[in-house]
This record gives sequence, C-alpha cells and structure tokens, in this order.
Amino acid sequence: MEEIAKALSEIEVKALQALNANAKLSENDIAEKASMNIDSVRRALAWLKEKGLANVYEKEVSIYELTEKGKDVVERGLPEERLIFALKKLGGKAKIADILKEGSLSNEELNVALGKARRYNLAAFNENKELELTGLEELILKKELAEQKLVERIKQHGLENIEDCKAVNEFLKRGLIERRSKIIMQAEINERGKQALKIALQAGRRVYNLAVEVPPIYIGKKQPYARFLDEIRRKLIVMGFKEMESPLIVQEFYNFDVLFQPQNHPAREWASTFRLKKPKYGSLPAKKVVNAVKAAHENGAGTGSRGWRYKWSIKQAKRLMPAAHGTAHSARQLIKGIEVPGKYFSLARCYRPDKPDKTHLMEFNQLEGIIAAELNFKHLLGVLKQFAEEIAGAEKVRFYPDYYPFTEPSVQLSAKHPELGWIEFGGAGLFRPEMLEPLGIECNVLAWGLGIDRLAMFKLGIEDMRELFSSDLEWLRKEPLVVL
Repeated sequence: MEEIAKALSEIEVKALQALNANAKLSENDIAEKASMNIDSVRRALAWLKEKGLANVYEKEVSIYELTEKGKDVVERGLPEERLIFALKKLGGKAKIADILKEGSLSNEELNVALGKARRYNLAAFNENKELELTGLEELILKKELAEQKLVERIKQHGLENIEDCKAVNEFLKRGLIERRSKIIMQAEINERGKQALKIALQAGRRVYNLAVEVPPIYIGKKQPYARFLDEIRRKLIVMGFKEMESPLIVQEFYNFDVLFQPQNHPAREWASTFRLKKPKYGSLPAKKVVNAVKAAHENGAGTGSRGWRYKWSIKQAKRLMPAAHGTAHSARQLIKGIEVPGKYFSLARCYRPDKPDKTHLMEFNQLEGIIAAELNFKHLLGVLKQFAEEIAGAEKVRFYPDYYPFTEPSVQLSAKHPELGWIEFGGAGLFRPEMLEPLGIECNVLAWGLGIDRLAMFKLGIEDMRELFSSDLEWLRKEPLVVL
C-alpha cells in the first residue's frame, strides 16, 4: 500500500481529495472541486479504479443539442410565434402572401405555424380566405405556450436538465433538438483509497520510476514537403505576389508559342516533352492575340526583330500537353492581363520525360514568378539570390550566362549542396520584346522558373529528390516541422 500511495500521480491525489469528504460524486463535480479538466478526471478515476482505491460507476445519460432549425428558432422565435406577431401587425387579418413577407417565414415554417394555430385555435381562415386572429392569440403574445417557455429556458440556461419540460418531445418531433446518449462516470472513495491518500499527503512527494521506457509519441502534422510549399506560398503572398492560375494541361500556344519558342525548336519534340493523346487539341484565346503571336514568329511583328522566318501553324499551337514548365502560366497571365507594377507567381506541377535520379524527376514542381515594373537585370539577380538564401538556406550561390528563346539576357542560378555539390536551381531573365510588345506590354518583365523541389532538398536536408514524395511512415513521423 505504501509503495502504491507514494507513486500516486498529482491528478489521482486531487481526485481522492475531492472524494474524501463527500459521498458519490459525478465526474463534473470532481472536476469543479479539484480544479481539473474533465479529461484529467476521467484518467485519474480509471487509474484509481484499477488500483482499487475508488469505486467507479458508469451511468448513461441523455444530452441534447440544437439542430440548425433549432438554432434559428432560438434566434428568431417559433414559426407560430412569428405568424401571430405578423398578423397582429397587419391588423389581425391578412392574406397568406402578406403574412409570409411580414413574418419572414418560409413555406415550411408557414405550414408548421398554421398547424400550431389550428391546434391552439389562435387563428382561422375567414370567408375572404384571409387568416384572422380568434382572440386567443394572447397565449402567444404573453409567451404562455409550453414551446415558448422551453425556448426561453434554452436562451437563459442552455440545454442542460430540460427533460422535465413539457415541450421536449414536441421539439424532438419538429427536429429542433437532437438527443444522444452519453456515459458519465461517478465515483466514491473506499477505505483503501483513504489510507493511500493519507500516506501520500504525509509523504508530501511523489516517487517516479525514471528508468521506465515509454513509447515515442508522433504528433499529427502535414507532410513535410506539402508544408514547405504552403510556407513558400504564404511568404510570396505576404510579399505582395498574386498567385496565377496553373492548370496541369495547357495548349502548346501557352507552353511555347507565346514564349517566342519556334515550332521547329528541338525542345518541342516528343523526346523532350509529353503530349496528350485524347483530347488532342484545345481552344486558343482571342483572334487578335493569336495573330499577334503568329506575326512575332513569322516576321517579328514590328518589334525590330526579323522573327523566326517560317510559316506558323495554328493547328500545332492548339495541341494539348502536360505543362512542361511554369512559364506557360506566365504566358497565360500576360494574355489575361497584368498590373504595372505587378508581381505574380505560381507553384506549378510540371512534366518532362527525364530519367529519374537524385536531382531529376519526370513529374516535379516549379516556382514560377514574374515582376512587371521598370526594373533591370541587376534587380533580377538580387531577387534570385534572396530566394536561394532565405528560402533554401543556401550559403553559396552562383550565376551563369544561359539561353532561353523567351528571355534576353538569360541566367542560370546554382547553389552548393553540402553533399551533392553545385545544383542548378533554375533559369531566369527578362522577357524579350518579341513576347511582350505584340501583347501590348511596354515595361520590362523579370521572369524566373526555379526548381522548388531542389530548394526543398536544401531546406529539408535530404540528398535524393524522390524522398520528397516518399510514403515511408518512419521518415514522415521523424521529419521535423519546416519553419522558413
């Protein structure tokens, strides 16, 4: 007994103290007397019962909850009550349409109210098919109906102990309240419990076995990479960026043509991108936009460029494909319209027939961004460096000259991974005049597409991109929360 008493937990001692001076108490009474929450009380009683220090009983009780209709009645009044008040305001008699409007009653509520009015002889239809008060409506006006009294009780005291009210069954039938069963615990201290409490209080301390191994507890949390993407999205929105629409399937028009990438470019071959078999073609935007893009490809569209000097095919531009890069969504946004100055981004799912390895996947995510403003290439480099350092936590960043059909000048961003060495994060540049001028855009547009999967590898400290999409429970449980 002494060993059990000295090992009692704090909540067990509190529960025994609450029970010691009383007879049988409910779990709510114990919680109030011991200043404990109800879950701690239940846990303490379960332990005390197992140790034979208290007699614990379970009792089934009914509890009630308001339905949505019930909440509406408590807030606005019973339908029959609103019917009588409406009639009173309308001079004691009125057509149904006027009553519906004055009492803000639905057809369902009107039917219920009319049934109650007939039952209590509060109102009746006259020879002119008007509903007319009978003179007994004082029952409602003075709130003497059992249903009204129950509503008032619920307003003042809630739904506890309402079983003695006459209107409870009526409320259940009308669907204003719901009843369900709940098990509550009651307990009383026994002689063993009194002895244990006395020993525990005299000892004035608890004895804990710190050598006992306890199982690890894994808290519920979002998948690490999904949480990382959410944090990226939140940060960009806080920085004033607007999120662009980023569908999984796009027309070649957005993926290539608007970006001034010629239709005979090697990157448009089956070996470099996927195509959709069915449906094969999609629709294009307004004819004026399509003709402007066509002219840019064929002759430069008056931008000072000679274009690509070939016959542009509208049929090829309509072909559907899984988006190969996030820049397709920037193209869509430019056509849809942009604010100047304005900042836009998308976290886009992209698809390319790459051979999967530690740093490449056929299905991946890309952080696409554009800034439309009077900024220059130096500003773009600053933005890219900030992303790599603040979001990925990269300590070393490099820029290399690069080429893209839709940007000039263009740059590649790379950062050094502690295990994998230098990794390419993505490309960036200023959109070319051949892209912007046919669309009526006169300012510079800074653009970048970053491999967000590779940024996440830095942040999460992993060496293989495939782990980002892992279903390994052990990794998911032990991976710490990402805080950017």
